[in-house]
Amino acid sequence: MNFFKIKTSWSNAEFILIKLCIASVYILVGSYFHNFFENYYPVLIVIFAATVIWFIYQWLKKMKSQKP
Repeated sequence: MNFFKIKTSWSNAEFILIKLCIASVYILVGSYFHNFFENYYPVLIVIFAATVIWFIYQWLKKMKSQKP
């Protein structure tokens, strides 16, 4: 199975999850070096975990619906 050759159609609303996921990881990594964001680690980790699980679920659901 080559995941890079599979084509899907995604709506803009579905891209919000992956953007939130990526943004929370960037903030988490960036805040590792600053004490100001230290209090937000649990919130960022929860946001990241929830969006990763939700994104993977939607991706798998979309892939199953497009199989012939």
